[in-house]
Amino acid sequence: MDLGTVVDVAVDALFATLLAGAPLMAAALVVGVGVSLLQALTQVQEMTLTFVPKLVAMFVTAIVALPFMISVIVDLGEELFGLIVTIR
Repeated sequence: MDLGTVVDVAVDALFATLLAGAPLMAAALVVGVGVSLLQALTQVQEMTLTFVPKLVAMFVTAIVALPFMISVIVDLGEELFGLIVTIR
């Protein structure tokens, strides 16, 4: 296995990680901005208020996006197992 293949595998693994985690991070971002906007409008400055809505949103998003996340991880695994044949 040469250096180019190792770099390609590393890039693919990082991309798959970003792609699989993107739905959860997007949900946390949207809910966080929404709650922060609500806090700014109502002048309620409670730090723990953002935790529960983010947790619920990420849980619901994880349930909805789980098939997509699994397919991304399985595709990466299939690619890695396919590269095993090329190793000397």
